[in-house]
Amino acid sequence: MTQLRFHAKRLFDGQQFIDDQVLTITDGVISAIDQNINDVDVEASDLVVPGFIDLQVNGGGGALFNDSPSVDKLEIIMSAHAKFGTTAMMPTLITDKVEVMVQAADAISEAIAKKIPGIVGIHFEGPHLSLAKKGTHSGDLIRPISYAEWQILSRKDMGQVMVTLAPETVSAKDVARMVELGIKVCLGHTNADFCTAQKAVDAGATGFTHLYNAMSPLQGREPGVVGCALLNDNTQCGLIVDGHHVDYASCKLAIKTKPAGGIFLVTDAMPPVGTNMTEFPLYDRTVYVDNGKLTSTTGELAGSSLDMATAVKNTHLGLNIPLGESIRMASLYPAQYLYANQKMIRGELKVGMQADMVVLKEDFTVLSTWIAGEKI
Repeated sequence: MTQLRFHAKRLFDGQQFIDDQVLTITDGVISAIDQNINDVDVEASDLVVPGFIDLQVNGGGGALFNDSPSVDKLEIIMSAHAKFGTTAMMPTLITDKVEVMVQAADAISEAIAKKIPGIVGIHFEGPHLSLAKKGTHSGDLIRPISYAEWQILSRKDMGQVMVTLAPETVSAKDVARMVELGIKVCLGHTNADFCTAQKAVDAGATGFTHLYNAMSPLQGREPGVVGCALLNDNTQCGLIVDGHHVDYASCKLAIKTKPAGGIFLVTDAMPPVGTNMTEFPLYDRTVYVDNGKLTSTTGELAGSSLDMATAVKNTHLGLNIPLGESIRMASLYPAQYLYANQKMIRGELKVGMQADMVVLKEDFTVLSTWIAGEKI
């Protein structure tokens, strides 16, 4: 048994800000919280908050998950994002060949078996998308679901699985089949009308991938996928708050419209996170980095260079969302999506929760990141 006494001078436990809290961490889990500051192993004088959970991470540290997926690549990506407070992530494979999907599944399986810190599952963003809303995905690789993909999706060794799909290309029956397999189904890269999107929600889809981006818009006579996302209180939406993907006014509207917890922050991060990269290859194109904006040679946005600490900062300072709520959007709310109808082990700093913590300066600089009571 390993035990650590961690003194947080200022703590946000997921619900409230409180001073001088000492967390006793036993084998990676918070076993007690008290105010005995005389017997501690670690002192944190800055704000301690629950670790950030990113459900859409394509890359970081110079690595792209799609490029020969491996455990080593996952460790590079996780390490890059941990510097910015991410303690759990869903590595995301964008549309690719079946062979690459298998490699990615194998890499995730191995990482989970080896208990690589922070890797909790996999997010397949595609390949069953809409050509009309493909964004930076390769149109040549977008395809209907087949036996080969079902073989991958039916595996039970990948942790939690998320799938982003277009409901006009995947039937409501197949959405229900995925849900029965325990998959979190999200709608995204879709040009569906409202009724088609609603049928997918009725079949069990519970998420929307990077709200507003690459989906049919809300209009007066056709609510589209955006309208479906905002109307259904039982769904949650990922939102990229980087100032490039979505206008801040639209971000505010979504947060105002959805119930508390209905919007969680994602980065949609690409290899430049944690590096000084100015360009990188993607499919048969080049993506250029310009003041944090990633643009492909074919003209579309190609993911982001956003990190979670900056996403929280932008939400608090740019959208004028209270600090506690901004932090919840990066920790508690994605945890609630990930662990819906299961025991919550992340998202808050309370007794019984895994000790995933971030020490934040007032300017949102991350001083240290802890996963299961271990400093990363």
